[in-house]
Amino acid sequence: MKRIMVTGGAGFIGSAFVRYQLRTYPDVHIVNFDKLTYAGNLNNVKGVDETRHTFVRGDIADAEAVMSAMKDCDAVVNFAAETHVDRSIMAAADFIDTDVRGVHNIVEAAKALGTKRVLLVSTDEVYGSIAKGSFKETDPMGPRNPYSASKAGGELLAMAYFHTHNVPVIITRGSNTYGPYQYPEKVLPLFVTNAIDNQPLPLYGDGKNVRDWLYVDDHCTGIDCALRHGEPGQIYNVAGENERENIVLTRRILELTGRGKELIKPITDRPGHDRRYSIDASKLKALGWRAAMEWDTGIASTVRWYKENEWWWRPIKTGEFLEYYKRQYDNR
Repeated sequence: MKRIMVTGGAGFIGSAFVRYQLRTYPDVHIVNFDKLTYAGNLNNVKGVDETRHTFVRGDIADAEAVMSAMKDCDAVVNFAAETHVDRSIMAAADFIDTDVRGVHNIVEAAKALGTKRVLLVSTDEVYGSIAKGSFKETDPMGPRNPYSASKAGGELLAMAYFHTHNVPVIITRGSNTYGPYQYPEKVLPLFVTNAIDNQPLPLYGDGKNVRDWLYVDDHCTGIDCALRHGEPGQIYNVAGENERENIVLTRRILELTGRGKELIKPITDRPGHDRRYSIDASKLKALGWRAAMEWDTGIASTVRWYKENEWWWRPIKTGEFLEYYKRQYDNR
């Protein structure tokens, strides 16, 4: 693959994938297609090799823009999505536009252009909650919030295009991803930046909801493995195999930032909050992939990055972010 279109390439995981591709494959050219919504930030790809990186501002809900950008690309990797569960509970319409209609535009363009690979980056949340064990790719989906439902809808539509039109669709379902450049509405960067500023950490419910933590670079290598070695029509779980309760993460952040437990502020739980996510990545491992980052090392490295890069996140935590934060956490 010489030319890859990365949608959402100015977002958190998308930008990490862009950086990974450019430093790993000297002959690859990336077409970075991003709408630059509140979570898109060109600082995320600052310093990449611009001779092999073309940025196109566009919306995957715009069929003509998608078709134009995908021309001459061997593959497309779709990171473009509305991703935050709390925002989907507030207003689901944008999630349907991007996560379903946007996927439709991508697979329609791929059908017309003969694109060789179409990889959709999805989430472990499409499975829903699991009390024991781990979900495999053959398990049924059971999304329980508008975000995960929109991602599941996009998956089903894309797979229908594989079966009906032979569009070479591959899907990855990643677990809870963390690392540098993550927009601070998500729990880890929110708690780290709040702790740095000695502000409360709004912890849902009893804090015992379990997430499997996957370092962003490991997520990128997993996606790349599926893209290059996976089989069209297949789904691959990408797991960190680092399950922790949210309260454990919270306490570790406080330790790493030198703050006390008095900053923990229990708040009313999120509606429909899934108790535990867990996925089995044996299928991807059979292709040769392994996660490299150990949990505590990754958390410490990430906290250190936010400490050392206030230039990146301080401007973000103003304006629209403060309005969202007030709507989300006031009176809870």
